[in-house]
Amino acid sequence: MNDLENLLNLHNEVFPMDNGYWVKLEAYCTEVTKAIPHGIRYSLTLHDKHNRRVVGYDNAHSFKSSKKYGARKSSYDHIHKQTDISAYEFESALQLLEDFWESVEYYMESNI
Repeated sequence: MNDLENLLNLHNEVFPMDNGYWVKLEAYCTEVTKAIPHGIRYSLTLHDKHNRRVVGYDNAHSFKSSKKYGARKSSYDHIHKQTDISAYEFESALQLLEDFWESVEYYMESNI
């Protein structure tokens, strides 16, 4: 099984954590477009015990990068960290999963 299949097989999986937090993974194939050149719709989210998303990687909507210098770029792949949104450079399904779980681990160590 390849990395993309592994990600797609996690679609609609929910992982409860001992501290009341939980993770939900969604991923499925979609039409390849300019906005979604890898052809994968995804949403990987960490929620707190009050059901608030505290970390999320997704491409469900576009957002405008607000870099101080340089042109503003509209992007779909991005990261939510509480109220902050930043661009995410999708490299592969495996890298997406690794980056997400690393962010979850970092958040859990820093905020609990």
